[in-house]
Amino acid sequence: MKIGQMLLRAGLVTKEQLEEALKKQQDEGGRLGFNLVKLGFVTEEQLNSYLSRQHHIDSIDLDKVRVNEDLKKLIPAEIARRYQVIPIEQSSRTLIVAMTDPGNLFAIDDLRFSLGMEIEPHVCASSMVLRALKEWYPESEAIVSVDEKNIQTAVKDDNDSVTDDSDLIMGDAVFETLIEEGEDEDDFVGEDEIMAELADSPVVKLVNSVIADAVRRGASDIHFEPFEKFIRIRYRIDGVLHEIMRPSRKYRSALVSRLKIIGGMNIAERHLPQDGRQKVKVGDRFVDMRLATLPTLFGEKVEVRLLDRSKVILDLEKLGFEEESLAQFRRAIHRPYGIVLVTGPTGCGKTTTLYSALTELNDVGVNIMTAENPVEFNLKGINQVQMNEEVGLTFASALRAYLRQDPDIIMVGEIRDMETSAIAIRAALTGHLVLSTTHTNDAPSTINRLVDIGTEPYMLSTSLVCIASQRLIRKLCPKCRTPVSIPETALEEAGIDPNRFEGATFYEGTGCDYCNNTGYAGRIGIFEVMPIDEEIRELIESDANSVQIEKAALAKGMVNLREAAVRIFSRGITSLDEVIRETVATS
Repeated sequence: MKIGQMLLRAGLVTKEQLEEALKKQQDEGGRLGFNLVKLGFVTEEQLNSYLSRQHHIDSIDLDKVRVNEDLKKLIPAEIARRYQVIPIEQSSRTLIVAMTDPGNLFAIDDLRFSLGMEIEPHVCASSMVLRALKEWYPESEAIVSVDEKNIQTAVKDDNDSVTDDSDLIMGDAVFETLIEEGEDEDDFVGEDEIMAELADSPVVKLVNSVIADAVRRGASDIHFEPFEKFIRIRYRIDGVLHEIMRPSRKYRSALVSRLKIIGGMNIAERHLPQDGRQKVKVGDRFVDMRLATLPTLFGEKVEVRLLDRSKVILDLEKLGFEEESLAQFRRAIHRPYGIVLVTGPTGCGKTTTLYSALTELNDVGVNIMTAENPVEFNLKGINQVQMNEEVGLTFASALRAYLRQDPDIIMVGEIRDMETSAIAIRAALTGHLVLSTTHTNDAPSTINRLVDIGTEPYMLSTSLVCIASQRLIRKLCPKCRTPVSIPETALEEAGIDPNRFEGATFYEGTGCDYCNNTGYAGRIGIFEVMPIDEEIRELIESDANSVQIEKAALAKGMVNLREAAVRIFSRGITSLDEVIRETVATS
């Protein structure tokens, strides 16, 4: 029986008082019991008594409990606020806690997993818990969804912006707005069970808290992965996945539907992959989210990519280029025409490098146009176009249109087919500078990749100016970086000459709270820049393989990815394990 019905049957409230409290709950939010207490219709003690009967567990009066400081520290402030939970007493491996919602299995599972203890919940009026949270813990971060029409950004200068967020919707109300405004009612026909699950506050709180926590930890991706008996939630932090929690699989449908609604996707479609986007605000930080679903054996997997605008650095000087590599790359992007390519796997920072180059080239006297999918970041003074293959706006068709727009510099998100490659080359040969990306392992193999998709070698040799390959490598945590000794045999096995490190000090991260016990904090780029000179052009035209091209480039002083990583390692910025993990030894 619901708490309102129990209090009504007991004669503690009238029907009119219950309706007034329900209306206040609808207008202002909060639990029904909280609003009944706030209106003065019942006391906290009376509410606790009936909450205990409703949940069949003991209640607790927080005003009569004294909690020592050590016990308060047992549950971090963020988790206490997230689940509205207060630690009361520890007995052996069991922790007694006061909760506003002891039926929140997500909270109990998360606490059990993170603390390594059994959790014994006691119910407590939310007004008491909120009072205790305010007294014992600092205020919580709010997660805010940002509708496109509600955000207006006025750029003050190249590196600073002011956002008018007076109309932003706070907290859970945003998701109600998305349901009402972002979807047609017909889309939810036959989905009553899912929508009923979505109304369950634990699902809403779990998704909100996971997103907020991922942003706080600096994660680039969140993975929601369904398995036979549980859902695995993992964060990708500094390029490595970390498991965070394992909620029960019975919440799978509600969890996936919740994420689909956030991303503006169709919750009724479960058999095809879908993509969605949303902007959120966590605290005072704006974050772009890209969501993608994929049907798997045990349900739909959802991947959420996070782009924290406050962490975007668009400065070539700060990306990690070696001095000579940066000089070569800068000479290439300042040429009046030709193609400059940035290569590497997904998530290695190619877009950031191109944006940094465009920021440096951006001038009122230059017409810069981009074709992107998606547009990752808005650049002042640059014409950016979002690709839409559903209506025929592809990289190739956009490039054709750009050539009629009097451009000086064109950025193409990716050269993935012969048509796009041919138009990019034509643009380069007719006096335009073209910047783009490809997915290859290193700079020399990019030539073979472009030839493989059908590009003529003689066209490549005449249009290419420079190819830069890159990776992101983790930096050692500055708080727990510790000197270590590394045997010469380990260096030799990694293809590194031990003699170059004579007298050098090596470091590794031992793990601490600052770096989530990983030993690493943040990443830095490593770059392999290959200018296209006459010798490389001749090799391209003679259909040379990537090994021959690499040898010629190394002979002319190219710093390859392994050497760039070793140089960072020698300065104590990263570890030997990272060098081996991200790069391949030169044969």
